Amino acid sequence: VTFVIEDIGTGGEGIGKVDGYTLFVKDAIIGDKIEAKIIKAKKNYGYARLEKIIEASSDRVTPACPVARQCGGCQIQQMSYQAQLRFKEKLVDDNLKRIGKIEGYEFFPAIGMEEPFRYRNKAQYPVGTAKDGSIVMGFYAGRTHSIISCTDCKIGAVENQYILAVIKSWMEFNDVAPYDEQTGRGLVRHVLIRTGFHTDEIMVCLVITDLKKRGVFDVLVGELCKKYADIKSIVFNENSRKTNCILGQKLVTAYGSDTIHDTMCGNDIEISPLSFYQVNTIQAERLYEIAADYAQLTGKETLLDLYCGAGTIGLSMSKKVKKLIGVEIIESAIDNAKRNAAANNVTNAEFICGDAGKIAAILYSRGERPDVIIADPARKGCTRDALEYMAKMSPDRIVMISCNHATAARDCAVLEELEYKTVKVKGVDLFGRTGHVETVCLLSRKDK
Repeated sequence: VTFVIEDIGTGGEGIGKVDGYTLFVKDAIIGDKIEAKIIKAKKNYGYARLEKIIEASSDRVTPACPVARQCGGCQIQQMSYQAQLRFKEKLVDDNLKRIGKIEGYEFFPAIGMEEPFRYRNKAQYPVGTAKDGSIVMGFYAGRTHSIISCTDCKIGAVENQYILAVIKSWMEFNDVAPYDEQTGRGLVRHVLIRTGFHTDEIMVCLVITDLKKRGVFDVLVGELCKKYADIKSIVFNENSRKTNCILGQKLVTAYGSDTIHDTMCGNDIEISPLSFYQVNTIQAERLYEIAADYAQLTGKETLLDLYCGAGTIGLSMSKKVKKLIGVEIIESAIDNAKRNAAANNVTNAEFICGDAGKIAAILYSRGERPDVIIADPARKGCTRDALEYMAKMSPDRIVMISCNHATAARDCAVLEELEYKTVKVKGVDLFGRTGHVETVCLLSRKDK
């Protein structure tokens, strides 16, 4: 079929119609006139594969990455960056209106990157076996666990490809087998590389199936340390389960320290393999600046930072509040948050490990009434009980930060039911070349 792409879906796929029948086409963008082959048809819509671009959209660009189309990482690399920002703004605004049924807020243009390549400070590379029996490292093809060979990711750190080359060469020479998802055999599952954007410190984490066999890697550890002075930590992580989860909970440090360091909003931040840390340091700093502006802090407030991770958001505002309370369910992240507070001489912070909803209930029962709440949950959003206790505490302002605009819209709608009003909304692009965008929403009490 031949048709023109008229819209774009939430995953970055182009949308067009043939005789009134809707088709979704990966790698096509608004304005493209294309030839496509229907590969899956349902009653009211279907999916098609892009076969030929008959007339390219004015927003189409040549992807910088040669495997952008096969890889599941960068869904919209073929779209100009300004068009990407427009697409993300529309996603956020449409979902607030469609899912949240929210109206009347002030909507601002998305904050884009100055350089939307080489921005990621974290990369997770699955390791497997290609059809010819060779070792392959890269990323999963979209919606599959088929590994596309790609070690020089254009949105990742340049150094990653060289570190991976050493690991791959060593595995091949020593006949160390990659993990096989089907049989559960093999030793190396993933390579996680984290880089301090401001410090250049590098952590290499090898995810293996059995920590007892880590001695096999002694020569590799020595080789990596000798070649790359910026490597400050080499860690082994054990994951022996048949699961899609990348990391297990058991860690052993083979070289250097258990953590690396970076700076965020002027604070020294300690990062472990399991820590949540925004993957785009520069844009995260801009995000936190916007959140602080929305919070309207004067130095007299109690700030509750729910889903606080390693404490980066709350610590960035600690000098502007009387008291900071951070809540996070991951114990290692809370340990990081406490150490980060101590390292930066923050004495007005309390960090609590536990489920956000349950801890919010405890805080409410002990009489805590924060003036401002900041919530930055995982993609699944806030739990209903967390939202209810946030509202019960009756803060003047709630700042919602989310990497999932759909669940952000849902959570804001719940808070609107609980006597809060969505006042301001802004997108911040932390994930250039992908269909993801961070959203910041300011909500105020309706009686204010």
